[in-house]
Amino acid sequence: MARRRSSSLGSPASRRAKRAAPLELRDSAPHPAVTGCYSVQEAAHLLQLPTSTVRAWVRGQRYETRAGARAAAPVIRIDDPRKQSLSFRNLVELHVLASIRRRHRISLSKVRAAVRYLERKFEDEHPLASRRMLTDGKDLLVTEVGKLLNASRNGQIEIEAIVGRFLDRVEHDAEGLPARLYPVTTREAEPDTRLIVLDPRVQFGRACLAQGRVPTAEIAERFDAGEAIDSLADDFGTSRESIEAALRFEARRAA
Repeated sequence: MARRRSSSLGSPASRRAKRAAPLELRDSAPHPAVTGCYSVQEAAHLLQLPTSTVRAWVRGQRYETRAGARAAAPVIRIDDPRKQSLSFRNLVELHVLASIRRRHRISLSKVRAAVRYLERKFEDEHPLASRRMLTDGKDLLVTEVGKLLNASRNGQIEIEAIVGRFLDRVEHDAEGLPARLYPVTTREAEPDTRLIVLDPRVQFGRACLAQGRVPTAEIAERFDAGEAIDSLADDFGTSRESIEAALRFEARRAA
C-alpha cells in the first residue's frame, strides 16, 4: 500500500498562498516617494532653503509671548515620523511652499491655514504634492493665499505665476504620487532649464544630471580636484551647460 504523504504541507490552496507570499510582501513595500530618506539639513540644501525654515515647516516652532512659551504646529506632515526623516513627497511639498514665500513673507500660521484648507478640500493629508495641484489645486491655493494676504488682483496674478512655475517642475507617476522634481538652480524659476533632477528611484533621491543621472556632488568633487568643465562634459557624455548647472547647484548648496 502506498505511503500516505504528510499533511504538514497543507492543501494545494495553502501551498499556492505560501508561494505567493513574496509577491505580497513586495507589493506592500512603501512607494519610493513616501519613504523617509532626507534629513532636515539635506532637504534644506537640496531646495536651497534655510535649515531653520524647513525645520519650522516640518517640526513646528516654539516662540515666546508675554503669556509664556507657545508652540506652532508644523505645516507639513512627515511621512516617517518615527525616524523624523523626510520623504520625496515631503520634499515636493517644501518646494511648493517655497514658491508661496519666495516674494511674499506670509506668516507660518497663514501658510498652515492655506494648507489645511486644501487638505479639507482634497481629503488628502499631502495636498501640495498631489497631482491635483496642477489643475484646480493651484487656483484654490492662490485664491486662499491671496485672501490671507489681502492681495490685490495684480498680487494674485503674481502669486499664481510664481506657484505655476514651481508646480511645472514636478512630475507625477501613474499613481498620482510625485516622481521627479527639477529644482531651481538659478535666482529665478525661469529661464532656468531642467538640467538637474531629483528622483527617489535614482541614486537614492540625490541631485543628478537629468541627462545621464550622474550625481552633481560627484561632478563638483572632480571639478574641485582640478578637472576642466569640457573634460567632465566629455567624460560623462553630456553638455557643458549641464556640467555648469551641476557646479552652480553644488556651489549654492555650499554657500
